[in-house]
Amino acid sequence: MTESIQIDGIKGKWIDGVKIVRKRKIVDERGMIMHMMKTSDDEFQHFGEIYFSCGQPGVVKAWHIHKEMTLNNCCIVGMIKLVLFDGRDGSPTRGNLMECFIGEDNYCLVQIPSGITNGYKAFGSKMAILANCATLPHDPSELIYIDPFNNDIPYDWAVKHG
Repeated sequence: MTESIQIDGIKGKWIDGVKIVRKRKIVDERGMIMHMMKTSDDEFQHFGEIYFSCGQPGVVKAWHIHKEMTLNNCCIVGMIKLVLFDGRDGSPTRGNLMECFIGEDNYCLVQIPSGITNGYKAFGSKMAILANCATLPHDPSELIYIDPFNNDIPYDWAVKHG
């Protein structure tokens, strides 16, 4: 499956198992409620832990691969470029790459299955806060880290002008 993606804020080629789910924001004069995930959602699998990853504008926090954990990412403050690469052996979308521009201006949940290489770069004028509702509690032995710039992943984190 190598078809290009035609969704606002999502670029590249689709990756098997990845889900993009638009999320609801309820806004009034008091503020806002931002839905992320509930047990009745189709994409809910089970709960392991929730944590928040904070990134300063221009900082790259990549790459990592979870061997068993499914990630459910929502950027609740600021904006990020979440990048996914399918390096899984036997995957029908092996070699595909997706860029997901998500956050306050494009609020959605990105579900990332285990085995997908992923990372993000915050952009804009403020720190971004990425919420992850993971299916497993953090376990360092379940995680593979890859250098963000010195690797075999066909991706350049620089801003693409033009």
